[in-house]
Amino acid sequence: MAVLRPFHLAFPVDNLDAARAFWGGTMGCPEGRSSDEWIDFDFYGHQIVAHLAPTVVAKGAAGSNPVDGRDVPVPHFGIVLTLDDWKDLAKRLVEAGVRFEIEPHVRFEGEPGEQATMFFKDPSGNAIEMKAFADLAQLFVAD
Repeated sequence: MAVLRPFHLAFPVDNLDAARAFWGGTMGCPEGRSSDEWIDFDFYGHQIVAHLAPTVVAKGAAGSNPVDGRDVPVPHFGIVLTLDDWKDLAKRLVEAGVRFEIEPHVRFEGEPGEQATMFFKDPSGNAIEMKAFADLAQLFVAD
């Protein structure tokens, strides 16, 4: 089995202070290097970088696709957590007053690929999906 390597994702934000408060504070992601134009965050062992790009954020090109009866924001990104970590994060987000695009729930219940999922946006409107599987072997299962 191959060793899972950390991914790197750069995404646009329109306010670095708001990004720092959300990603570092609400999400609990430790901050790495930063400048006046970007901030690195440790996103569960992966490197995400909030880049100041207000004109990109202002364009707001996004849509949605139906998945299991709900409109899923596209594009989006996230991480697959343990179920306990997912529950802890959901509780922390609720307590912080984060508005969910799709409330925490179990998708595909009783079917292949059953997963806990939730969708929300950061202050710049980037859509985030956090998910967990009771059985991680279901991650790539086909119907």
